[in-house]
Amino acid sequence: MKYQPPYTITSEILNLVAAISEAIGRLTVLTGRARGVRLRRINRVRTIHGSLAIEGNTLSAAQITAILEGKRVIAPPREVLEVKNALAAYDRFGTWIPESEENLLEAHRVLMSGLIDDAGMYRHGGVGVMAGRQVIHMAPPADRVPILMTDLISWLAVTDAHPLIAGSVFHYEFEFIHPFADGNGRMGRLWQSLILARWNPLLADIPVESLVFEHQAEYYQALNESTRRTDSSPFIAFMLRMILDTVIISAPQVSPQVTPQVGALLAAIQGEMSRESLQGSLGLSDRKSFHERYLKPALADGLIEMTIPDKPNSRLQKYRLTDKGCQWQEQHGG
Repeated sequence: MKYQPPYTITSEILNLVAAISEAIGRLTVLTGRARGVRLRRINRVRTIHGSLAIEGNTLSAAQITAILEGKRVIAPPREVLEVKNALAAYDRFGTWIPESEENLLEAHRVLMSGLIDDAGMYRHGGVGVMAGRQVIHMAPPADRVPILMTDLISWLAVTDAHPLIAGSVFHYEFEFIHPFADGNGRMGRLWQSLILARWNPLLADIPVESLVFEHQAEYYQALNESTRRTDSSPFIAFMLRMILDTVIISAPQVSPQVTPQVGALLAAIQGEMSRESLQGSLGLSDRKSFHERYLKPALADGLIEMTIPDKPNSRLQKYRLTDKGCQWQEQHGG
């Protein structure tokens, strides 16, 4: 008999699938084909930040962005390596097939290279999931892992379940099996994202992991409740709520109306720029006029932000676009 993961399709799950499908349709219309490179990068950073933060990585989104840009970051070497590996994995994201066990092992090797000795290989010993000093889940014996993973991937290849449901089921079963010595959480989230992206490429740019991190306690509670029931429905419902909320949040807002001066500022700003650099780019010499007509209203509307907000008058102060400002710039050909 072919393996069938135990789960129940509840009315909540059906309603969530319908709501996500509708929200994705609206998002597709709003974004069109011109999904901005800058926004994709921002969301990729959020995805990596959220997924690694769940595992205890302390680097901020700004530090991850700096690593992405090749800048030096002062941080624990292991955490920097975790970020570099995650960036490398997401660079290859589009080449992997969810139903390929070979690809799954390769993805783990990329994610965990230099972090554990057996990156890209199933574990050889027992492993448990801890909550403090308490073992909350004892994974199946190591000698069962290859069989269980083959069964799970084979199920994924033939299931007619909706990808939104199949991705969540796979994620839960993967965490239950805990096939690797380390990196199971980030791999499970990565592989669910891959399943979702194969269904709709737009979902590759939706930072679901960022929202999961904000609801980390609920994430583990849903995993534990599914294990207690021997039915992954609680986890499916949780993940679908996270996906729906992320899709809704990701929908572009109507481009705000701005003055010609603020528009010129938003078009000129690239990365992080000092006041002097911005004035120079705009060919302006009057500092007071620049502050009152350009800088101040852009800050007030949340289109730009200070890099050192707690020291507004710092000589090292610079300005950068917010997400809202990036969206404006993308929509106006910036």
